[in-house]
Amino acid sequence: MLFSYELTTNIEINQLSDLVKLKSLFENTNLKVNDSELSRKLGKDRRTIKKYRNGYVKPTTRNRKSSIDEYYGIIKALLNNRFKYFAYKRVLWQYLKDNYGLACSDSSFRRYIIQHPEFDEYFKKHRKSNVGKPSHMRYETGAGVQAQLDWKESVPFITKEGEVLEVNILSLILSYSRYRIYKVSLTKSQEVLFHFLNEAFIQLGGVPKELLTDNMKTVMDEPRTEYSKGKVNNKFQQFADDYGFKVCPCIAGRPKTKAKVEAPMKILDEIRAYNNDLSYEELTKKINEINERENTSYHEGYNSIPLFDYENEKDLLQQLPPSSIRDHYTIDTTTVKVNNSSMISYKSNQYSVPPEYMNKQLQVQVFDQQLHLYYNKKLVAIHKVSNKKLNYLEEHYINIAKLTFPTMNDDEIRKRAQENIKIVGARFNDNRTRTIDKQPGISKDE
Repeated sequence: MLFSYELTTNIEINQLSDLVKLKSLFENTNLKVNDSELSRKLGKDRRTIKKYRNGYVKPTTRNRKSSIDEYYGIIKALLNNRFKYFAYKRVLWQYLKDNYGLACSDSSFRRYIIQHPEFDEYFKKHRKSNVGKPSHMRYETGAGVQAQLDWKESVPFITKEGEVLEVNILSLILSYSRYRIYKVSLTKSQEVLFHFLNEAFIQLGGVPKELLTDNMKTVMDEPRTEYSKGKVNNKFQQFADDYGFKVCPCIAGRPKTKAKVEAPMKILDEIRAYNNDLSYEELTKKINEINERENTSYHEGYNSIPLFDYENEKDLLQQLPPSSIRDHYTIDTTTVKVNNSSMISYKSNQYSVPPEYMNKQLQVQVFDQQLHLYYNKKLVAIHKVSNKKLNYLEEHYINIAKLTFPTMNDDEIRKRAQENIKIVGARFNDNRTRTIDKQPGISKDE
């Protein structure tokens, strides 16, 4: 289509954007524009013709509202929460996804944070510098050959009860498939290390040919250096001999040697986002959730889903030693029955469990001065070992109360439960000497 005005030159109007050419021309002359004629020729409304003729330019980008905008207030509150800590943008993204229903990609969320300086500044302040760090050659091993072991040590965590803990998380990762196992503890004792490794090997269904580790004291009596092979602890060497793997300590000060386990450990910084949200029991379950999520997620870094590659690797692991050897390294397990009050007995004191386990058999392991209660290998509850007669976790008591008072609303049940726990504690757990009123014919000794 060609429509032109002949003056000293031809002005071609082929599309709406060409109309801006007429603006300066007709502002400086007495000529008039026939908007109706232009409307017919271009097939557009006269009002549209007038708008473009007066200088309107269609924007090349769309000013579209982001779906993440509705989370702006939540993000602001979380980043200003003095208890919570978000080490990376990805941690915040995962927290919002798990707890607030955020539905966007990790990359879109990072872009949104960068576009908001008030949020991006938070992560800039906590960013670790890599300047001056040397590069390292990528190193891979075959299936079933190697696993890498490390502790994420002394992670500060505040429980929802306000207790400040230092949590240690053992990480064992198969070097070929990157299939990992996380175990949480309040200590790093050799007894706990042996117990966790034994459980991990059982879970894997076999033992790798070598275990790459750092110079932790529960493994090495003398660290390996550039000039010394170091000395493996006698008890750990015996453990390695019993399970049939070779101990391969890294050179001290070179964590990149076991980068396959170091890098995934960063994921565990996620737990600090849950400060003040979880009990120790719930924290342990959250770490198990993170463990399962990472094993079943696609990882761009090595172009794989660990669980799928593990299915190909597990048959190449060495056989487990017989149970007579494994039992030597296992923390004692006892079986208890849950009574009709949803409690189990341990050393004459009672501890609560969720009511769905009433009248069922649970397994109990005691380490870190904590009772770990399992049902078919699933963690059910964790209690501190106590000298109190009755030990209730609030959520257990609330769930028991819901069964007792099915028509009562949740707020009223929670209020009643909190009051009753205090009364029960005062009645049964008061260790003060009770005064026995002396009555005629009865002495205190009687």
